[in-house]
Amino acid sequence: MFSLDRIVDRALEEDIHTGDITTKAVVPFSRPAEARFVAREKMVLAGLNVSARVFLRINQGICFTPFFEDGGTPAEGEIIASISGDARDLLMGERVALNFLQRLSGIATITSRFVAAVEGTKAKIIDTRKSTPGLRELEKYAVRVGGGMNHRTGLYDGVLIKENHIATAGGITEAVARAKRYIPHTLKIEVETETISQVEEALEAGADIIMLDNMSIDEMKRGVELIGGRVPVEASGGVTLETVRAIAETGVDLISVGALTHSPRSVDISMLLD
Repeated sequence: MFSLDRIVDRALEEDIHTGDITTKAVVPFSRPAEARFVAREKMVLAGLNVSARVFLRINQGICFTPFFEDGGTPAEGEIIASISGDARDLLMGERVALNFLQRLSGIATITSRFVAAVEGTKAKIIDTRKSTPGLRELEKYAVRVGGGMNHRTGLYDGVLIKENHIATAGGITEAVARAKRYIPHTLKIEVETETISQVEEALEAGADIIMLDNMSIDEMKRGVELIGGRVPVEASGGVTLETVRAIAETGVDLISVGALTHSPRSVDISMLLD
């Protein structure tokens, strides 16, 4: 079960452990302070509630006041939030709070760029399971904030028959047949295909969704044509901002982008303390 406090507590324990030596040595005890989160670049914000929770787990008396909501787009130099409380507490929470906010905002920001790149087509940008261990729920949330959609959350809530499943089952037809016998009628079966002949086999086997994996633009067009709208079509594999528009224009319904969560660049945010 998802627990924000558990995630935040583990991050704080990792960073503070037995105590913030520098702050204890340098900062006077019981010194009131105010701090500001400042955007150092344009971004799409995500994770303000997580940052706030970091400070509150350190001291319930800390006041975290956001000037934007998640999905907001502060410009360079704008103040994102103010934080007030004991200086020692603010400094102890600074890095963990920023780590969450910078990474989640980085995911929302890059997702928004992919979404903008396919505007005007029917394609939807979706994420993958290539996420940071322990942070998947937060990272998938950031994808939604950026205008993207979520693929399955994990292995438990969707059927996706990939190349290794196909190999061990003895082919697409057998893999789909086995899945149909096993799962309830409420679940759909998606099949990953790498060739046009596999697309044909997946259709004949009764796949509910077909993934065109690592295909060329021409192969994707042929696949979409062959499927003819009978089932949704997902494109996957090495999608970049430079290639996503051409992929969308092949007529696919979904484009999964692992880079949204496996390699986003964290945005630049500073905490300035008065």
